[in-house]
Amino acid sequence: MSAYLGVDLAWGLGTERRAPNETGLATLDEGGRVLDAGWARGVDDVTTWITEHLGPRTLIGVDASLVVTNPTGIREAERQVGQRYGRWKVAANPTNLASAASAGARLLERLTALGIGYVSDTPSMHDRSGPAVFECYPYTTLVGVEELGYDVERPRYKRLDTALPAPEARVRRAVAFDELVRRLRETPLDPPLVLDAHPLTAALADPSVLHGPTHKHREDLLDGVLCAWTAAFWDRHGDQRVQVLGGDPDLPSDPLDEAGRKPVVVTPARGSQRRPRG
Repeated sequence: MSAYLGVDLAWGLGTERRAPNETGLATLDEGGRVLDAGWARGVDDVTTWITEHLGPRTLIGVDASLVVTNPTGIREAERQVGQRYGRWKVAANPTNLASAASAGARLLERLTALGIGYVSDTPSMHDRSGPAVFECYPYTTLVGVEELGYDVERPRYKRLDTALPAPEARVRRAVAFDELVRRLRETPLDPPLVLDAHPLTAALADPSVLHGPTHKHREDLLDGVLCAWTAAFWDRHGDQRVQVLGGDPDLPSDPLDEAGRKPVVVTPARGSQRRPRG
């Protein structure tokens, strides 16, 4: 059984004529070894994949907006991502009830119907008696885990840098991706992350290609791994090295949803990325 699942969820639901984008998926055991990895399209197939990998206390990290209650604008958790991680050029895409990108809320509905709980604070996460899901954001993991060495800026392994000519931007993106994979493979991490334990994630160490769709395919898988590892990191370190954005009672927050769930994002954090006390 898998201890930790990661879901880099494609936010759009697709249409009758166009399938949803790929979702990257990964499972880790308690030793950080990748047990399974791959891709799926659409909330139904992602839900099926999750159910096939559940253990008694599996913790599931999802990169998508799961609980959304604000009618317009940006969620407070997303605002706090920019406030705490903006120095590293990390910000969150805004979501609200009018957003077309609603796959996260749909997935949470499906998981809730299967008896999978939603956790939005560390005590509830540690005290879970069954499988549980939470929202995370890989960029905050990469700059919030000091051992990875992204001390100045997030790695530019995703979107092209529009300040550069496109051919040069593709090369830079490929270099950033390969360097990120190298750090994940070679940096002593706690908990560990063993990409070489599965052939698909081991292949992430192959040199990147410049072809955009191929790069996106690999990037989605890597982000699925990062979501699963964020779950393991939160379980291991709790509030010592993780903060829950949107969950601070002394700061503005969004309303709870009808089930009493709080819109939050769980983010690894250095001391300088936390809200000053007092």
